[in-house]
Amino acid sequence: MRLEIIATCMDDALTAEANGADRLELITAITEGGLTPGIGLVEQVAKSVSIPVFVMVRPHSRSFNYSKDDILTMAAEIRQIAASGASGVVLGALTPEKKIDEHALEILLPLTDGLQVTFHRAFDELEGQIAGYRTLCNYPQITRILTSAGPGPAPEAIPAMRRLVEESRGSSISILAGSGLKPEGITSFIQQTGVTEVHFGSAVRHGEDALSPIDPVALRALAKNIHSNG
Repeated sequence: MRLEIIATCMDDALTAEANGADRLELITAITEGGLTPGIGLVEQVAKSVSIPVFVMVRPHSRSFNYSKDDILTMAAEIRQIAASGASGVVLGALTPEKKIDEHALEILLPLTDGLQVTFHRAFDELEGQIAGYRTLCNYPQITRILTSAGPGPAPEAIPAMRRLVEESRGSSISILAGSGLKPEGITSFIQQTGVTEVHFGSAVRHGEDALSPIDPVALRALAKNIHSNG
């Protein structure tokens, strides 16, 4: 099992690593679902922790449909992140019809220069997630999909999550479950879905408040539980 934790600053990154996180998703604007953090923070985090750092590439929170100028912005950010020492990027793009924007991927993915790529929760706006999964399998740079298996919280989509996990078996793209997961229900969720990676944000922060610091006690207990599941 792998545990990914959202970090929004150096303090988050250091606390997450010290208390059992296996990987960081580095973002800003956590209350907007995450936007691209400044390159200074990316460089500082990448050189200060030993666990993998995956950096959000999302230029705005209006939608996941991006203009030509948005894509140029994302391309510039990916080039900087690739030179920063980070391990991966987190991105996604949809057409106005809520399909995978393959044109955007064909521009952006070649720039990742050996970074791993997570396709983020834009995936959860797709009409057909299995079809979307198979489309993403055409892109070898993409190594995982962050998803709640639908528009709602992950614990409310256990059958759909299980279907995605079954689809991913033997494939190059793994399923990273996130959104709405709670430490108290995680063992049952893992057992019912078969996921091998989970993603936590506000649920491991003081008061479960997205804008509060990470609670090291809560994170340590969660990490111990997660890692005991294999």
